[in-house]
Amino acid sequence: MNKSLSITTILTQPDLLINLVEKLAWQRSNTSIGKTKIPRNLKPFDTSSIETYVNGTVALSGDGDTINMPFITCFMFTCIKEKDGLYKVTWASSLS
Repeated sequence: MNKSLSITTILTQPDLLINLVEKLAWQRSNTSIGKTKIPRNLKPFDTSSIETYVNGTVALSGDGDTINMPFITCFMFTCIKEKDGLYKVTWASSLS
């Protein structure tokens, strides 16, 4: 017997979360790139990690029923930046 289950996550104020992650990534000064000699076959990059709380609702739907569960959890976001580049989010994980 196959039953389907749909899981949806809705974040509370996602624009605020995006803004927070971008601001915190840019607050880190670029201190390590360019000061250390690196072999030619390697590319230097700088990292920045931040921890922030995320909240919202997880909706579980299946067989005509839906269960909405509010959540709040801590996430760790990690960004990398290559020399003369922009920070890019490369990893995000829940710490709960």
